[in-house]
Amino acid sequence: MVRIGAHVDQDDPLAHAATRGAEIVQFFLGDPQGWKGPAVPEAAAGLRESDVDVYIHAPYVINVATANNRIRIPSRKLLAQHLKAAAELGAKGLVVHGGHVNAGDDPQGGFDNWRKVFERMECPIPVLIENTAGGGNAMARKLDRIARLWDALDGFDVGFCLDTCHAHAGGEELIGLVERVKAITGRIDLVHCNDSRDAFDSGADRHANLGNGQIDPELILGVCRAAAAPIVVETPWDGQADDIAYLRKHL
Repeated sequence: MVRIGAHVDQDDPLAHAATRGAEIVQFFLGDPQGWKGPAVPEAAAGLRESDVDVYIHAPYVINVATANNRIRIPSRKLLAQHLKAAAELGAKGLVVHGGHVNAGDDPQGGFDNWRKVFERMECPIPVLIENTAGGGNAMARKLDRIARLWDALDGFDVGFCLDTCHAHAGGEELIGLVERVKAITGRIDLVHCNDSRDAFDSGADRHANLGNGQIDPELILGVCRAAAAPIVVETPWDGQADDIAYLRKHL
């Protein structure tokens, strides 16, 4: 049985795990929309000694793919800071979005910029690049772009986080998705198990509790079974305990 948990508030991760029956917690180390460095909450001090696994989600503002130096260089710095802080917490991995290039820019530049990250940065724990829901210039929305990204990262130990809502909203069918992803990345380290408020290929990153969105729950369960990786629900908080219980019942 894979371990199942939730994305929780950073104020007291262990308490939130207890109320949800979660074996895993994922949380931010600060404002996900801000550029300040990570701040480890005092209440997280007991995580290393607990039986709860930890994943840290990097801020959304990080975009190491862009050609814009004023975004790319601070993004690399912030990513390195979060990687160090996550490792000190004993996290299993640091989740980060694939980022994007600007309209008119050659996507290859974005892939090359990602390679430079791993050429220049020590990784005490795995960096898990996550597929994203929207953007025609995204590095990790469509599988063909993810394949080009993994070609650029050949030789580096890079992990992958598969988000079911992002795949659905990004225009990738969930049937057979795990096999198609593994053919590219060779691995799935973490599943973000989310329903989607919006339609297939909408490009909208809006999560719903399982069974309350537009994805057939059997397709979500199929992804989880095939991936056989730890699962984190990033669904609305008041329904997370029910989502975790649903997954435990059906997997």
